[in-house]
Amino acid sequence: MPEDEYPHYVEFRHVYKTFDRPVLKDVNFFVDAGQTLAIIGRSGVGKSVSLGHIMGFMKPDKGQVIVAYQDITQMSEQELRRIRKKVTMVFQSGALFDSLTVGENILFSLELREDYNEQNKEDVVNGLLEMVDLAHVKDLFPADLSTGYKRAVAIARALAAQPECILYDEPTTMVDPIMSDDLSNLMLRLKRQLALTSIVVTHDLDLMRKVADTVMFLYKNEAIYFGPVNELDKCQHPHVKQFLAMDRVEISGKIEEE
Repeated sequence: MPEDEYPHYVEFRHVYKTFDRPVLKDVNFFVDAGQTLAIIGRSGVGKSVSLGHIMGFMKPDKGQVIVAYQDITQMSEQELRRIRKKVTMVFQSGALFDSLTVGENILFSLELREDYNEQNKEDVVNGLLEMVDLAHVKDLFPADLSTGYKRAVAIARALAAQPECILYDEPTTMVDPIMSDDLSNLMLRLKRQLALTSIVVTHDLDLMRKVADTVMFLYKNEAIYFGPVNELDKCQHPHVKQFLAMDRVEISGKIEEE
């Protein structure tokens, strides 16, 4: 259960991170259980670095990172492994094992589950593939799949761990519009059916509007907007207005082409 000190499922409190240059500067945001946050902005502003901090792959130079109602900022790797049973990540690449079939990739996530026998594990694999509408690719290898299918399989594999929270890194990048729509529908369905907390890093404003409750807009490594998705259009920051205007131009151009 959440404690009074940390009431949000995921939260950044005044987070700073510098590599050869500042990457995150005084970033603050939060996500409540069962909600979806979109992190948007141009390349190189710290979107994926934010996910790395949530997973504990990186530690902030200053500030606090709260995950699963716990301050993970100074946690050891052993302590972080316990957090990662609750929070999982779907990488942009899919990160599937090329030598394993789709079914075997998902089964791999279940191998350490002592509470499942072999039949249970097979049933879970089949159920997860049904959930993501990919039962027909169970015996194929990753090389046989499109980028979009690989990401859907990666989502199924992530769900095998029965997480409370799932992080998506650019899930609709480099996929066609139909597959992009399929992936966004899948993410929305999982949110509603499983009450998953989720954070999605994306350039795709259609995806953002479809699945997110709140949005954080990063610009020059700072959060220049954090709030409800349906109020982003009211933001008066010139870069947000420019970003949204460019998206509207792209959308109208696509409509004219059709």
